Amino acid sequence: MLIQSPAFENGGVIPAKYGCRGEDLSIPLSFRGIPEGTRSLALIMKDPDAPGGLFVHWVIYNMPASLGELPEGIPPEPTLAEGIRQGINDFGRIGYGSPCPPDRPHRYYLKLYALDTPLPLEPGLNREQLLAAMRGHVIDEAELMGIYER
Repeated sequence: MLIQSPAFENGGVIPAKYGCRGEDLSIPLSFRGIPEGTRSLALIMKDPDAPGGLFVHWVIYNMPASLGELPEGIPPEPTLAEGIRQGINDFGRIGYGSPCPPDRPHRYYLKLYALDTPLPLEPGLNREQLLAAMRGHVIDEAELMGIYER
């Protein structure tokens, strides 16, 4: 399984338009090689370099297994088309929270999970709640990392 972005290469620089000094748009993503038996996809975007420790920027789940991409600019709504749900980021908001490191370049990891079931959950989960709900249901994982500096 593979997660990519047309905006930057793995390990590359995330363009400013996807950060707090830009247009604050969610990063466009594409998904390939989704394993057979996948019933839903989930994604968590996190910054392990935040001064206070791990900081979560995006939690999105119940994406259809057939979904090949997420376009840029996903709206910050709890429920999207096809039953897709968005959770709470560490800014305390639903949806994507753009990179905005206060001190130096930070690494941002976008981790995609292939699950053997849709998650019968309401929108608004945080990272820990989603990870707990996915336990025992993860078929495969893929990761994309980008670097952002204000």
